[in-house]
Amino acid sequence: MQDFTLNPSDRSASGTDPEDMIACPTCDALYRLPDVAKGSRARCRRCHTTLTAPRDGAMTQIVMLAGTSFILMLAGVFFPFLELTAAGRTQRSSILDVALAYSDGPFVGLAIAVGALIVIVPLLRLLALIYVLAPMAFGWRPARDAIAVFRFSERIKPWSMAEIFIVSVAISLIKVAGLAHLSLGPAFWAFVVLVFVTALKDTFMCRLTIWKTLEQRSH
Repeated sequence: MQDFTLNPSDRSASGTDPEDMIACPTCDALYRLPDVAKGSRARCRRCHTTLTAPRDGAMTQIVMLAGTSFILMLAGVFFPFLELTAAGRTQRSSILDVALAYSDGPFVGLAIAVGALIVIVPLLRLLALIYVLAPMAFGWRPARDAIAVFRFSERIKPWSMAEIFIVSVAISLIKVAGLAHLSLGPAFWAFVVLVFVTALKDTFMCRLTIWKTLEQRSH
């Protein structure tokens, strides 16, 4: 992969069409939109954030990984997450059980937050990515309202916390392990695999390339 930073001469100048500009998502430095060959990567000269990194077959790979993540998420919701044994009593629970445990009384808001941030929002984002990218992966025109759907998926990304949840659970299990016997269920391992699949999906995803493809094929 060819890796390069944009030179100062690539930065925006007066009279440049705003549609030919790109802003660094980290430091907001403005550049003229570069033509980057597939397999190459352009970085911000100021903070070295990757601005664009198009890849061959990336959309197909993202759709496949998003579908895998969707299946893993469903498995994580309905299969047992962990089994806790203490004082001769055994308790099995799933993510759904945790959310429903707070569905009555003053903690109903917590139940909604758990269900939304850990399950609903991640599933919505995965479905949105599949809806937007699947037609273009086959070389077709974008689906109806694909631009709005992709914008929606980007807006809810900060609220998709399935990965943060599994890291928090892992830390909590270390502290609880000395108080009771723990058995990790299939849902726990589904979430662990989900973390790695999500990281791989984000590695393949070049948002600038997706936006450019959406705009080009929508006309």
